[in-house]
Amino acid sequence: MTRVGTPAFRRSRASGGAQATTPARRHRPDVQILLYMGLLMMLGLVVMFAIGPQRANGLNAAMGKEVYSDTYFFVRQLVSIGVALAGFMAMALIPFEKIFALRRSVLAAGIGACLLLAFAALIGWGIALDTGGAVRWFNFGAITLQPAEILKFGILLHLSVFLGIQARRGKIDNWQETLLPVGAIVAVAGLLVIVIQKDLGTGISVLSIVLAMLVAAGLSWRKFGLVLGTIGIAGILLVVSAPHRVDRVMTFMQGDKTSTDSASTYHIEHAKIAIGTGGLLGVGIGNSVQATGYLPEAINDSVFAIMGETFGFVGLVATIALFAALLLRLLKVMDHLADYRLKLVVAGVFGWFGVHVILNIGAMIGLVPLTGITLPLLSFGGTSMLFVAAALGLVFQLSRYTTHGSVIKETDYEGSSSRGRVGRPRYASRRSS
Repeated sequence: MTRVGTPAFRRSRASGGAQATTPARRHRPDVQILLYMGLLMMLGLVVMFAIGPQRANGLNAAMGKEVYSDTYFFVRQLVSIGVALAGFMAMALIPFEKIFALRRSVLAAGIGACLLLAFAALIGWGIALDTGGAVRWFNFGAITLQPAEILKFGILLHLSVFLGIQARRGKIDNWQETLLPVGAIVAVAGLLVIVIQKDLGTGISVLSIVLAMLVAAGLSWRKFGLVLGTIGIAGILLVVSAPHRVDRVMTFMQGDKTSTDSASTYHIEHAKIAIGTGGLLGVGIGNSVQATGYLPEAINDSVFAIMGETFGFVGLVATIALFAALLLRLLKVMDHLADYRLKLVVAGVFGWFGVHVILNIGAMIGLVPLTGITLPLLSFGGTSMLFVAAALGLVFQLSRYTTHGSVIKETDYEGSSSRGRVGRPRYASRRSS
């Protein structure tokens, strides 16, 4: 990840920062972002078509009545994709300056929505959906909404502008003016999401957004180490304060050893069984056994394991390749943006998207403890998909303002005869669209 705090960046800032802040001429966007996102959405839809009937039959059998039709989950996922694409288009078409102007309002809305959810749960208001003792969703009948996703998007917008300004001012390492204000926002988010909503996975996602932006903004490695140390201590305290988190960590540390408490290892054991059963090419669409009710959260957090059973090792490799390709496009866009605010937005989206992919897949194959984090664009559900797609839509818009070459690399030519090439639009030879 390119850091705007490199010596080349500082030399540019010392000379007035003109090259680092002058926007590139508007050109065609990076359509590969839309392509990879669309392919992942379609793959998720295929998965819902494949395992939806089995999931519906399992739930109907458990309730003793016909509640869900065979096409219920497929149709709901199709609607979610439609809403997510609308969010993508909105963020791709609304000028980013107007979006940035609303950053405080979005952040305040996210905090307010989380507080409202907590209050609703406290007084027993029906709009607060209680799932296993954790209240993370608003329930409006056929529509559910996770307010933490609004909070994540607000943090992404607000801190990209704030840290971009601080980077330009050379104060990204300043505790009082930069790091403490950022820490206050993270602390509030952690209180609302991790402590009150009991959602460590979303809390980690918020941290990944902030840390990715701090790295891209040029935070010194010494300060970054201190920040990580502080987060590590807080993380340990949050884990030991919740028995279910301690149980997950102990289950992970135990590995494949036989447990005296089979309930604690049930989820990961059946995830591995699903992936192992798939073999090289999978058991085929509609033949998944784990999706019938053996594997918890088969259409949500455990969808990667079900894909392994259905499509096999080859299918999983292809899925990981799509995620990797999309993440690499995000890095390329970030590396070619001259405006610090835009660069940090893409860095935050990279951290957001990347940590979801790594933690979800890692949990399903036993590399990290289970965190209850979704697999972007593939897991069943609308709120997560909507906001991930909206974030990618914003990146899609920002890809219109990339330069021809790496901004940081090209600033190394300052003072030489090549300086005139700095900041040249990516499609300089083409008419802007």
